Amino acid sequence: MLVERGLQALNVELVSEAYAIAANYLRRSGAIPHSLVTDERLLGIIVKLLQQGEFNKIRLANKAITGFEMQSEARAVA
Repeated sequence: MLVERGLQALNVELVSEAYAIAANYLRRSGAIPHSLVTDERLLGIIVKLLQQGEFNKIRLANKAITGFEMQSEARAVA
């Protein structure tokens, strides 16, 4: 899946670690269901942040969580 998005092999581990951190938090908070299926919206946020130049996995995860929660709130209001 990440290869299809055009990511360099070097960044796959970074994306997967940031995704694991963010998804774990969001699952525990009840924002996403407990399943083995990848949340495409969360993954998309992480990939976008990476493309914008963020390479620290903790910052990637934290920014992705914030972005995901903001999108969820916007959807709830609309």
